[in-house]
Amino acid sequence: MAKLSTIEDLRGLKAQILESAAAANVTQLLICGGTGCHATGSISVLEVLEEEIEKQGLSDKCKVIETGCNGFCAMGPILVVHPDDIFYQKIKPEDVPELVKSQLIENKPYEKLLHKDPVSKKKITHQSEIPFFAHQMPRVLRNKGLIDPESIDDAIARDGYHGAAKALLEMTPQDIIEQMKISGLRGRGGAGFPTGVKWEFASKSPSDVKYVLCNADEGDPGAFMDRSILEADPHAVLEGMVIAARAINAHKGYVYARTEYPLAIKRLQLAIDHAREYGLMGENILGSGFSFDVEIYQGAGAFVCGEETALMRSIEGKRGMPRPRPPFPAVKGLWEKPTILNNVESFANVGQIILNGGEWYASVGTEKSKGTKVFAISGDVNNIGLVEVPMGSPLRQMIYDVGGGIPKKKKFKAVQLGGPSGGCIPEAYLDTPVDYEEIAKVGAIMGSGGVIVMDEDTCMVDMARFFMDFIQEESCGKCTPCREGTRRFLEILDKITGGKGEPSDIEALETLASTIQDTALCGLGQTAANPVLSTLRYFKEEYDAHVYEKRCPAKRCVALLKFEIDPDKCTSCGLCFKGCPVDAITWKKKEPAVIDKEKCIECLTCFEKCKFGAID
Repeated sequence: MAKLSTIEDLRGLKAQILESAAAANVTQLLICGGTGCHATGSISVLEVLEEEIEKQGLSDKCKVIETGCNGFCAMGPILVVHPDDIFYQKIKPEDVPELVKSQLIENKPYEKLLHKDPVSKKKITHQSEIPFFAHQMPRVLRNKGLIDPESIDDAIARDGYHGAAKALLEMTPQDIIEQMKISGLRGRGGAGFPTGVKWEFASKSPSDVKYVLCNADEGDPGAFMDRSILEADPHAVLEGMVIAARAINAHKGYVYARTEYPLAIKRLQLAIDHAREYGLMGENILGSGFSFDVEIYQGAGAFVCGEETALMRSIEGKRGMPRPRPPFPAVKGLWEKPTILNNVESFANVGQIILNGGEWYASVGTEKSKGTKVFAISGDVNNIGLVEVPMGSPLRQMIYDVGGGIPKKKKFKAVQLGGPSGGCIPEAYLDTPVDYEEIAKVGAIMGSGGVIVMDEDTCMVDMARFFMDFIQEESCGKCTPCREGTRRFLEILDKITGGKGEPSDIEALETLASTIQDTALCGLGQTAANPVLSTLRYFKEEYDAHVYEKRCPAKRCVALLKFEIDPDKCTSCGLCFKGCPVDAITWKKKEPAVIDKEKCIECLTCFEKCKFGAID
């Protein structure tokens, strides 16, 4: 790689890359190489695909490219044929020869692997026409599934580092901060603090040494936004960090990434190395006289290290525990020096904001929540994956238009937004616009973007217990309200779901929630009660059923189930008998099934198999 010394060098390299690609004029076979698709076998598919193309003598006509996460995680392994925009899903190695024959030799789509819409039941050929993609607005995710994340040339061809070049060579630090303030970008890690204001505080803090930190310590259950962005487009994150460093005059940065993200870390390190080789990071970037370098720090997976002061202590080699604020990190952060910390998604927005202007970014979204937001949708929804929608989009659109609705014709019950510190939102509020203020009004938080959808079979008391179990386990233990309060929360919820709840327990939950909110040290502790408060607010009748009637309406709390079959509801279909793993069910054709309680292990398999609600 030749080092780039000027902005003209960067622009010239982009033109050269695009010209070379146009001259090659080959079909690109873009196979998803994110962690989700790796887990479903995309590496084997990639190997067989390359072998088949060579075998058929097609190497000069097409090129196989492993991209980052495509976003449609439920459908992996995924292959997109570019520029024809043909989308193939759930590919197996044995499918490859027929796919190659149909698509590349006979020049017609291979019907077997096309997407089938869960609502219309129709097969869809082009990716852009699939509802999951059609209802999105990719800005942060604009390169997902389109570039090789291990190629800096691919990033540059799509304007990578052009925003950084503009910031370094054509703008002052104050100009950068002003555009960030105009953009209205708020921190995407959960708190939603205005990014430009945070940078301005740090820029005005007097110090010869300052730091820029990127929080990639994604710990929420069901969240995979940061991991997927780093796997698909690591250069966008690094570019944002370079611009932030210029804005506050910092020369050293860290990406705090959890060790459980090996693929993201590998690709991020490659991106750092390639950026250094091109002169886009390190000493005298693009001949600007400004120097900045980045190092990856691997965290050990502690949830509390998502909190900014705990993260900084961890980098310093101390136990990751939060400290009181003020002073805030912009004044006294890492090693007591002025520091700004933003998460992966926040930094991935910055290059485009500087390149296109703050007003361009602010043209999307609501009055107080500008731009787009990336969400990871999972749970009881057809289209599990990574999505990006404009701020202000209603939850209903995200779950039904993008997410494809609830599987198996089940009814929607609730959506957990904001991770374990968020809240459960019922159907009555599905038209709530997704922005920081409106989501808070209904008892949840935006959080980093985890969305867990729940259907009618979910017990909301047990769901609150699940999240509290996570929070209690991850509490750092520094402050008494969080350490002891979350433990008491869990004890009460265990008692209720175990069939031993008392009326006073519900009042105790409410009192505990108020105390912890007012007295916990950090944001993680202060929001720990949200899952309990939101379920009490919207699903109080389920708590009452557990406590007063010793009954779980969703039939999920084992201690409150009888494990009996109602002969009047049983249709003698035998599905429970066939599914029982321990032969605890007796059944004969045309006769109701019977459960032998001596053999029954209370695994709920029979309940899940029964389609007629005959099991109590």
